[in-house]
Formats: sequence, C-alpha cells, structure tokens
Amino acid sequence: MTLLVMWKDSDPTTETLRTTQPETIAEVLGRIGAQYEQWDSSKDLAPDADQAAVLEAYAAEVRDIREREGYDTIDVMRLHNYGQPDFWEQAAAGRKKFLDEHTHSDDEVRYFVEGSGTFYLHVGDDVYAVVCEKGDYLSVPEGATHWFDMGEKNPSFCAIRFFHDEEGWVGEFTGEPIARRFPTHDELAASLPGSSRQDA
Repeated sequence: MTLLVMWKDSDPTTETLRTTQPETIAEVLGRIGAQYEQWDSSKDLAPDADQAAVLEAYAAEVRDIREREGYDTIDVMRLHNYGQPDFWEQAAAGRKKFLDEHTHSDDEVRYFVEGSGTFYLHVGDDVYAVVCEKGDYLSVPEGATHWFDMGEKNPSFCAIRFFHDEEGWVGEFTGEPIARRFPTHDELAASLPGSSRQDA
C-alpha cells in the first residue's frame, strides 16, 4: 500500500496530510511538479536476479517509459537478502548514501518492481514522504530537494532508474541534517494498516 504523509518542515511531529488513495497522491504530488503513477509489476524476480534479468522481465514497461519521457540511461538498483555475506554492509552503505538531503540536475525517476522504500521531498516549507511499493512509478523533478530511505531493519527493494544524463545518479548534497528529524521508512511502513512491521 502506497502512503503519502506531509508535515511542515519545522514540525515533524504533526502530520498535515496522510492518504493511501492513489488519485490523491498523484494530485498532491502533481502540484509540486512530481509525477506518481501505478504500473503493472506482476512479474516475480529470482532472489539473485541481476540487472539484465530485471530489465528483461520489464522490457515492455521500460520501453514505454523511455519512449514517453526520452530517457537515455537506464539501470537497476536492487537490494535483497538472499544470504550473501556482505548484505548488511551493503545495505548500511546504500542507506547512508541516499539518506542525506540532496538535489539533482536531472529528474530522479524510479519504477519500483519489488519491495519498498520512502522518498522525501522538501518543497518550500513542506515535507512530503511517499512510501513507494511494488508497482509505483515516481518522478522527482530536476532541482527538487529530497532524500531516500530504504529502511534499516529489513531493507528490500528493486527499482528501475531512468536518466536523461548518461552519467546516471549524481547527487548535490545540501549539508542539511533535516532527514534525521522525520520518521524513517521503517516507522512509516509500520504505521500502515495491517502492516507486518507493526511489532518489528
């Protein structure tokens, strides 16, 4: 279940909006130039599926997005624990990299085909948290201040990434510690109705 939560950046304890309605999520994010859609993600991936396997499974969807938006570079970011000895080290390093507030000179586009993660957009004096799950397509516009939390307790997600810039992901960090003041991905995911993470 996708979730959108909003706060004022000066008050991370008081929610100004909470919704799981896809139409409302798309409308609210559209007001700040972000794009949210739900796509088919019914294909199952092998635990150790690599980038080539993911792109092959979702070739039709990737082609549609690429042709519609004109993206030149596509890759896959996947984090899944299938027993690899360095999983927790990789997970901690990956979470730390994206958790600090930053911007890009390109759109940040993610199509989630497995698992979940939370994008936080800081626009004006508002913070928008979007808990994305399998099937969610989110486009964060160029220059928008944001951060991403993949979770700490049991991180697992796979997202196909789209870029206009052939260099791919290049972040420009603001140096602001704002991310540490707001609820984490694990906390937001646990707050969803019927979440298995409630007692995690």
